Amino acid sequence: MTTAIRVRALANLALVKYFGKRDARLNLPAGPSLSLTLEPLETVSELSLDASLDADEVWLADAPASPSFTERVTKLLDIVRQAAGDGRRARLKTRNSFPTAAGLASSASGMAALALAACKAYGLELSSDELSALARRGSGSAARSVCGGIVAWYEGVEEDGRDSIARTLLEPGQWDLRVVVGLAASGPKEIGSTVAMERTRTTSPYYGAWLRAVHQDFEDALAAVGNKDFTALGEIAERSALSMHAAALAARPGIAFWNAATVSALHLCRSLRKSGVEAYFTCDAGPQPKFLVRPEHQPQACQALRELPGIEGVIECHLGKGALLLP
Repeated sequence: MTTAIRVRALANLALVKYFGKRDARLNLPAGPSLSLTLEPLETVSELSLDASLDADEVWLADAPASPSFTERVTKLLDIVRQAAGDGRRARLKTRNSFPTAAGLASSASGMAALALAACKAYGLELSSDELSALARRGSGSAARSVCGGIVAWYEGVEEDGRDSIARTLLEPGQWDLRVVVGLAASGPKEIGSTVAMERTRTTSPYYGAWLRAVHQDFEDALAAVGNKDFTALGEIAERSALSMHAAALAARPGIAFWNAATVSALHLCRSLRKSGVEAYFTCDAGPQPKFLVRPEHQPQACQALRELPGIEGVIECHLGKGALLLP
């Protein structure tokens, strides 16, 4: 058995949302997206190779992983094994510092960590672009968690997906953005992102309008980041989130990720803005509300969200680094 490779990767929060695929097998997005890599939402994974194993062995939080998660891990490892010419099976132990499968991008951080660990374990040398494309094969949004800071994921045009990669626009120290995450539910969400995306794509009458909005929001967000215009970026983030959830709600049958606390958080966020606390609401494919805030407004936003009925906890976040090896 080889020495274990330890890797850390962070979850990310899309401000311009990814919700729809042009190729499900390769996890190629139907549109571009823009995200923040968030500290301290981390996945730490440990990977070792063992020639005595007949199949990959996967552990999540000290318990055997589900068959579906193990299958996803094996599919990504198979890509690396084929490229490296090494058929040895692997043992993966992974742990998240935040709720899993609850709309907080645990698959993004998990697959980004796995991609980096697998490349190091099997001796595969990849560029940052190639690593992003590899992580994308495990989970679309993992393409972004390979990178740190403020990240753009380009949808690409090539059929093989080689140009559908994420790149850092600004490193963590170049613009201090803060996010307040509210925990409105701790368990797994009722419908997974992949199933929800496909149902929305195939049945929602608003899906076409959603895609057109995504491309415009992305261009506007690039300009806002370039100008470090917090207000513009916040407005884009809020409208992108609401547009995505509107398209999902209109699917047949409709997909409602939010619970009562999520809705209350949206109203709270807008109330905070009126009071002078500049906060903008966003929410991924799950019930957990997030507020994008200026650093000086983070304490007030945290306190207000913490006191909201139905919110079980609050996580204060700032921009973090991309996937990296641990000692």
